[in-house]
Amino acid sequence: MDGFQSKIKQSLQLRLSFWLSTVILGIAIAAGVFSFASAFHEANELQDDQLRQMAALIHRYPLPVSQAPLPQEVPDTDPESRIVVQALPDRNAPLAVSRDSALALPANLPDGIQTLRIHDEAWRLFIATSTAGSRVAIGQRTTARDEIARDSALRTLLPFVILVPILLLLVGVLIRQMFKPVKQLASELSQRSEQDLTALNEARIPSEIRPFVSEINQLLFRVEQSVALQRRFVADAAHELRSPLTALSLQAELLGAADMSAQAKQRLGVLQNGLRRARALLEQLLALARAQELDDRQVSDVSLDHVFRQVLEDLIPLAQAKHIDLGVIGDASAVVWASEIDLKILVKNIVENAIRYTPEGGRVDLSVHSADGHVVLQVDDTGPGIPKEERTRVFDPFYRVLGNDEVGSGLGLSIVAAIAARMGTTVTLDRAGGEEPTAGLRVRVVFRHVAAIRSI
Repeated sequence: MDGFQSKIKQSLQLRLSFWLSTVILGIAIAAGVFSFASAFHEANELQDDQLRQMAALIHRYPLPVSQAPLPQEVPDTDPESRIVVQALPDRNAPLAVSRDSALALPANLPDGIQTLRIHDEAWRLFIATSTAGSRVAIGQRTTARDEIARDSALRTLLPFVILVPILLLLVGVLIRQMFKPVKQLASELSQRSEQDLTALNEARIPSEIRPFVSEINQLLFRVEQSVALQRRFVADAAHELRSPLTALSLQAELLGAADMSAQAKQRLGVLQNGLRRARALLEQLLALARAQELDDRQVSDVSLDHVFRQVLEDLIPLAQAKHIDLGVIGDASAVVWASEIDLKILVKNIVENAIRYTPEGGRVDLSVHSADGHVVLQVDDTGPGIPKEERTRVFDPFYRVLGNDEVGSGLGLSIVAAIAARMGTTVTLDRAGGEEPTAGLRVRVVFRHVAAIRSI
């Protein structure tokens, strides 16, 4: 019960449905009680009118009225609902009629409608005196009258019993339909990537919620400006540092051609390695900034075979330097709907990461296969892999797994995640050979926008 009350307090839709249903039920019960009482009263009034009309009919057309005791049964009649007509003695008679007669009625009963208890039964009586002075009593048991009136009153409640549940159901459906735009807005927000800061559509939003949505759009606009400013600062800073680093690299090369001692050449080599790392970091920063931009890249049908060839041409020298077996396994291929530039950067960063962290003499395999109607690009290596608890952290910028001596910037997988979010693909990390400690890393990229799959 506490959980239900908590849900009602937290949900505007449930609260509105609950209170509307409560009000409708309250009004329906009040209307039902009033309708029942009114119908019951009207039914009794109608039966009183019948007694009056019978008395008028008897006075107008005098009939012989028996004083004999009530018969036990009358054929084809309901003994509970029969009407008794009985002549009364003169009003001034001192004693009541004998109990052997039809009804033991006092002689001095006043004219009009009245209820009297006779033989432990309640009777509804109408006493009338004609112009000739004769008196007659017309009576009916109240139990039969009440049963008729109650049945009539209950029939008036039948529409309430049928229509009120239907009304409550319709109220729930209408409220759910009225809140549907809000749920659609929430669904739209849940399906957005963290980089999509475009304004929400206010066309189908109710006017009561539109100010709230408008303020959210203003907040999204301010956040987009702030994020764009930060990205622009990173890109501008990286771009501005390229020129001095290039100049320093050239000066270091010129200095290397000069005569110098062995110790100086050793220190110059360390300097050149540092400059190369700095230039690589700047290139990665620029690539990350470009990947995070929400510009309209030209998308088309891109063959993964073509992308694989370009990436292998670029990275074969790096793999040969470490004696790593780099290649594509299987004869499957696919055409996906994407930006060729983005796809090449994504695959290149994954493969380059695999080469850098795979020990000498290892192997890096690229493959394509289908799963659940989607194309899956898979890169397996024989490196140390990534612990399960750190597989989500490695997508953060500058995060590097502890205990790894490989030189890097920690931006490769961040660039992959940014491009994947923009392309609508999913990137997952796993062990290439199961969960054994010696298994390498397996990177899977699932493409949902597929143009064609061949040889799968």
